[in-house]
Amino acid sequence: MNNSTSSPSRPLRVIAITGCDGSGKSTLTHRLVQTLSLRTSVEEIYLGQSSGFIKQKITELPLVGEKIAAYLVSKSDKVHEKPNAPPGNLEGTVIFLLSCWRAYKFKRLLRREQKGVLLVTDRYPQAEVPGFRVDGPHLGKAQGGSRWIQILRRHEQRLYNWMASYPPALLIRLSVDEQTAFARKPDHDIASLREKIRVIPTLTFNGAHILELSGTDPEDEVFSAALAAINKTFDLP
Repeated sequence: MNNSTSSPSRPLRVIAITGCDGSGKSTLTHRLVQTLSLRTSVEEIYLGQSSGFIKQKITELPLVGEKIAAYLVSKSDKVHEKPNAPPGNLEGTVIFLLSCWRAYKFKRLLRREQKGVLLVTDRYPQAEVPGFRVDGPHLGKAQGGSRWIQILRRHEQRLYNWMASYPPALLIRLSVDEQTAFARKPDHDIASLREKIRVIPTLTFNGAHILELSGTDPEDEVFSAALAAINKTFDLP
């Protein structure tokens, strides 16, 4: 499923790191932030759906927190188990709220970027292919559903169209093969890894400048190539 995005805005002062789990995104992100902080004001922002963080916060609520968190996570898991079936109203609402949380973080990114901060993001939202696994709008993975779900689906798509209309000045995409990804992330669902390996290389991120690197190359080589591209893209001291 392909959805058109809004006309690209000016590229943001953002370095986005994308790729399948196990490709080395977090390692590269942390190392770049540490190095660039010696030269300019830089911050790291995680732009995934943050369902684990939200679950933790709900769990901390007195008395009923743990039960509510377990219930909501079970509802969300059911949607992943049946990706081609429209979710029920409660499941769909949970999914939409997760997308709203991602949009909230993106608004924070825009505010920091407008203040001149260089931002390095782990993942980046896109509106081309549906599914949280590939950082797209999740309700678009299935058609139909109740009137409420159809309303949420349209609003969610607009959220992602809006976020994707702001391409990063540089997007670094790390590739990895299935065997390496699973060896590095043995606790991850193999179907999820396969979907990411298949879809992420096809995304254009609304015309962003993309640097392709192999996550199986030595860490120092990946870092050096990324840093060289950053120096060409940004005017840093």
